[in-house]
Amino acid sequence: MQAKTPRKRPATPRKKAAPVPAPETSIEVEETLAEELVPTWLTAIHAAEDKQALDIEVFDLRGITTMADTFFICHGRNPRQNQAICDEIEQRVKDVHGERPMAIEGLKNAEWVLMDYGDLVVHIFSEAAREYYDLGRLYRDAQRLQAPV
Repeated sequence: MQAKTPRKRPATPRKKAAPVPAPETSIEVEETLAEELVPTWLTAIHAAEDKQALDIEVFDLRGITTMADTFFICHGRNPRQNQAICDEIEQRVKDVHGERPMAIEGLKNAEWVLMDYGDLVVHIFSEAAREYYDLGRLYRDAQRLQAPV
């Protein structure tokens, strides 16, 4: 018995890969992509911080309730500051995410301002109203979301 020698395949010419176009590297494209990756609640945190909102808390309500995915709670020192916090959150979320709240309630007195974005519900309280209603207590089992440092 003779050992079989392996057959060599005839060499096939390799095709050159088509050149891949260079990705756009403009700053505008990079900013747009970064903005799409930022969650709405994080944009709201930055907006509220810019208006010196106090004691910001954000709760992840997924799996706890169907009314919203995220609950945002903060308070200001006076009604005018609460209105400014609301205005800044509304403007920033619109600019970054293209979203407007479905409803805003309580803006006139600004003791408790509610902004409803569907998946995000923002509560901006006076300090007294926040202590009285203590919404954070209702969702103490929810995971708290933190802005990355």
